[in-house]
Amino acid sequence: MKLLFIVNPLATLKVYKDSSVAMMRAAKTRGHKVFAAGISDLMLRDGQAHAVCVALEVRGGDDWFSAAEPATQALADFDAVLMRTDPPVDTDYLLATQLLQVAAEQGVRVLNRPSALRDFNEKLAILNFPQFIAPTLVSAKRDDIAAFLVEHMDIIVKPLTEMGGSGIFRLTLSDPNRNAILETLTHRGRRPIMAQRYLPEIAQGDKRILIIDGEVLPWALARIPLPGETRGNLAAGGTGRAQALSARDRDIAETIAPWAKANGIFLAGLDVIGDYLTEINVTSPTGFQEITAQTDLDVAEQFIIAVERGAEK
Repeated sequence: MKLLFIVNPLATLKVYKDSSVAMMRAAKTRGHKVFAAGISDLMLRDGQAHAVCVALEVRGGDDWFSAAEPATQALADFDAVLMRTDPPVDTDYLLATQLLQVAAEQGVRVLNRPSALRDFNEKLAILNFPQFIAPTLVSAKRDDIAAFLVEHMDIIVKPLTEMGGSGIFRLTLSDPNRNAILETLTHRGRRPIMAQRYLPEIAQGDKRILIIDGEVLPWALARIPLPGETRGNLAAGGTGRAQALSARDRDIAETIAPWAKANGIFLAGLDVIGDYLTEINVTSPTGFQEITAQTDLDVAEQFIIAVERGAEK
């Protein structure tokens, strides 16, 4: 196969943990051609979707790639285009999904489906599964959030467009900074945020559960917060521990898996704290390398095998 990865600048990818790097290495190992581009490299020429991309020679070690000279290629020439750019889902990101939508309508296989990347905000998507979520409020109004705090006494507030634990705060009634935090997160009442009841089970980890093409992987990555920290995200200093899915984890994941597949979400990363679903990640789910290092499951290889199956249809 000939695969195009749309990623953040290659030099910024963390070779020891980035799932996109693991995917590219697995693709190369399985004999496929690997190319890379950024969202600003997407273009339409005579109505056809193209990208200015580089062919990659992918290898092991810290010096993990070398790139050929950039060249413009039609997206239709690739067996799959894998959109792996990190949030925020800002104007640039949304415009990229529009260009990829043109490609998809021309028959290009884009993973995840561009419309899914636009339609399913990673925080708001959990509202499709109310049976699995903790008490949740979405509002831009300080009074609404204050009343939610009075009701639950201990809450988490977070922006709807960030990743890696960015902008997440734990609030209690005694917090002297709560009004300032809410003003900042809501842009003084102009932008809605999410508030959820605080889940003390975060001490046992924020579990990342992966779904690939409708199949639930048997291992989760529990991201354990640092002492005194409420965020388990690895980007916030959490420690990753692979663990088998619990019965509740599997119930959540197997309920969501067919929904994800039906909506063109080839790869989804569910975040589960205790027994509660907190996010459905669709932009650039991670955890591949940590699970692979601690189990007998090569997640990136499983991912590329699933891409291969789709190319054969």
